Parts: sequence; structure tokens; C-alpha cells
Amino acid sequence: MTILSRVGPQNRAISKVRANRRLCRWSLGLRGGLDHRGTTLRLLLLHNKTVKGGVIMKALFGLAIVLVMTSTALAAGKSVSYEVKGEPFEGCFVSPSPNAPLVLLVHDWDGLTDYQMKRANMLADMGYGVFAADLFGAGVRPTELKDKRQHTGALYKDRERMRTLLKGALDAAKAKGANVDNAVAVGYCFGGAAVLELARSGAELKGFVTFHGGLDTPPGQDYSAAKGTLLVLHGTADTSITMDQFAKLANELEEKGVSHEMVTYGGAPHAFTVFGSDRYREDADKKSWKRLAAFLAETLH
Repeated sequence: MTILSRVGPQNRAISKVRANRRLCRWSLGLRGGLDHRGTTLRLLLLHNKTVKGGVIMKALFGLAIVLVMTSTALAAGKSVSYEVKGEPFEGCFVSPSPNAPLVLLVHDWDGLTDYQMKRANMLADMGYGVFAADLFGAGVRPTELKDKRQHTGALYKDRERMRTLLKGALDAAKAKGANVDNAVAVGYCFGGAAVLELARSGAELKGFVTFHGGLDTPPGQDYSAAKGTLLVLHGTADTSITMDQFAKLANELEEKGVSHEMVTYGGAPHAFTVFGSDRYREDADKKSWKRLAAFLAETLH
């Protein structure tokens, strides 16, 4: 929370308070800041000085509280419990305005964690609604490597289930009033591979973005049904998903006539956007985020 105060020529004291809430119950708290977005609470105190018998009397004659909500004011995110074929899942939805363009955000192999919530906050600050999908199940947030491999491996082996869960997340977003007709899907690592799966399914989204995600196309699949534009943001130094795979995907997309853009960042390894990790590369992270911002502005309306 940040507070500014000043006294003007007419003895007017103005205080501004802004508080941007972080999203959902697993990442509650206040973020400080005075950027141009967010909910603004203005307390206006008017003072009048009157001179009588040599004594200065101060009378408080006006107190106005004005709540100003801009069209991009950041709303507090809400945890969303939903079901897909009778199975429970728990995502998160935040929207700065009733009809904001939507980003379907797909998590990495850690499940839906504070990392995705931070990215969701960043997108909401830019004026986008965000539905953070859950592909593992309510309460499933693996921390052990073997568990992460188990949950992602099960979905890699069952691509129909992966598609069903992605569609279920979109349905849950729509049920919450999200603007799914003006939407882009964005995914990180495992989530990036899931986003490409969604693209191959023929989902009616305007764009699909992957950050250091899996790029291989499963046997028997192709991009002939893909709609919208694909944006692939990748690290040239990624040894988990190599530049050979990157080039192969480029050829596949070109062969099928799919609108696409593919960018690599020199020296960036796998997971180069993960804050605080030894693989984090600030330069590549900032450049790729800037490109995402431009892509969303170009693609959504």
C-alpha cells in the first residue's frame, strides 16, 4: 500500500490510497505500487479557515469519499472450483472489466502455483482477463520430481484427456463470464506443450503462445485444424527441447500454412522465465514478455 499526501494553495489535503490485491487464496496479500491501473480510493478533506475575534477557527465542512474504478482496474482474483467429467479442479479467474480480452494461462509441471499467479497479475495489470487453468486436479500441486513426471507423463500419454481438460477450463472460464470469443492461450514449459495440443485440436482461439514449451508433434497428429496465430518463444541454449525440434515445428507449421512467429533467445536455457531459478535469464525474460505484450495487443481487441 502506498500513500501520497499534499496540501494545495487552498489548504486542501488530498490522500490517495491504492492497493492491488494478489490473486486467489493461495497468494493473498497486498502489492504496493502507484501504476496507472488499479483501484483508486481518494479521500478529499476540505478545510476552511475563518478569522473571528483574532481567533482562527478551523471548520471541517466537507468530506467526500470517491471510489474511482477505471475500466482496467485490477479486481481481486477468485478461486474457481469446477468439474470436468465429474472430476474436481481448481483454477483462478481475474478480470479487470466485464468484457476484457481473455488469456487462458496454462501452468508448468509444478501445477498452479504462485509463479502463474504472478504472471496472471502482470497480465491483469495490462488490462486482460486471466483464467488460470488446472490440469492436475484440485489440490494437486506436486513438489517432488517423480510426482511432476507422473502427472505430466500421464497427460502426454493421453492426449484426448489433455484436450478434454483444456476445453473444460475454457468452459469454466465462460461460465464465469470470461470473454472466450476474444481469447489467446499462453503456456509455460509443460503448459506450452498443452497450448500447442489445444491449437492442433482446432480450438477457436485467436492465438496460442508457448514459452520454452515442448514442441514435438505426437504421432498421427498435425496442424491442419489449427486456427489463429502461433507464437513460439524459446531459448537457443535449451537442451531439453532442442533447436532441431524448433526447426522441425517451423517446417510443420509452414507446410500446413499456419500463421506463426518463432523467436529464440541466445544463451537462454530451458525455463529461462522462471523467477529466482538458476536458469532465469532476465534479458530473455524481458524481451519475450515484451513480445507477448505486443502480440496480445495485435491479436485481441
